[in-house]
Amino acid sequence: MHIVVCIKQVPDSAQIRVHPVTNTIMRQGVPAIINPYDLFAIEAALALKDQLGGKVTVLTMGPPQAEPALRKALSYGCDEAVLVTDKLFAGADTLATSYVLASAIKTLHQETPVDLVFTGKQTIDGDTAQVGPGVAKRLELELLTYVSRIVSVDQAANSIRVERRAEGGVQVLETRLPALITMLEGSNEIRFGSAPDMFRAARAEVRVWDRNAAGIEDIKKVGLKGSPTIVSRVFVPSPRAQKAQQIQFDAANPEAATQALLDKVLVEIPKVKKQLDQTRDNKRASRSAGERHE
Repeated sequence: MHIVVCIKQVPDSAQIRVHPVTNTIMRQGVPAIINPYDLFAIEAALALKDQLGGKVTVLTMGPPQAEPALRKALSYGCDEAVLVTDKLFAGADTLATSYVLASAIKTLHQETPVDLVFTGKQTIDGDTAQVGPGVAKRLELELLTYVSRIVSVDQAANSIRVERRAEGGVQVLETRLPALITMLEGSNEIRFGSAPDMFRAARAEVRVWDRNAAGIEDIKKVGLKGSPTIVSRVFVPSPRAQKAQQIQFDAANPEAATQALLDKVLVEIPKVKKQLDQTRDNKRASRSAGERHE
């Protein structure tokens, strides 16, 4: 079984900054990490490799500086790494990115047939959740999104069964392979890299592909030329001027604490008091009407 995991190197959101004049994200001096959602995709792929054998190829599109993210993935146990990088890819939105990744996966498929493609649910810098489905559409793969658990893979029947988180519950879905899966956060726990894998990752050859090696057929579909998305503004929300308030109460008397909190809310937010009064009046009117009817 050949599994491809698409990852992205992103700026650490805990230390991200926005330029006060240009309103663009300032990446200089901000540590870069593997997109956290992609870690769950890596672990899901490695767990299937442990169970069924085969190999895991990790793939990313980005600048040359994205190589450490690939080596980190290799240290977890991935077998091969491919960095697709070209100056023409700069400024790509999700449409252009999905085109490049799909082309690279096609090229990998020509070398070794690809059975499964994993991505994270979304990235923390874009939060669109569009790249995974975009790749699936371009490659005409079966698409399973928001997957929380891989239930089973039947290689004889060429099928996979998963649990997918849905509104109000969990769906159990089964489809044929090849397929693309986007993994949810918290769906597993990423393993620690073993010492042999860490040494191997440090020495491993990361395959670097330009647009030609990746099989890009139409350069008008990559980079800014292939990106119809326009970002009009990026900004940091203004800090709230209102400070938190404390309510003193006796821990031995929770009823009094509840009443104190309710009184505070009714004073600070008159709209809530008005709605409660209206609800009470409506109940009284309904009760009176019922009594008259009897």
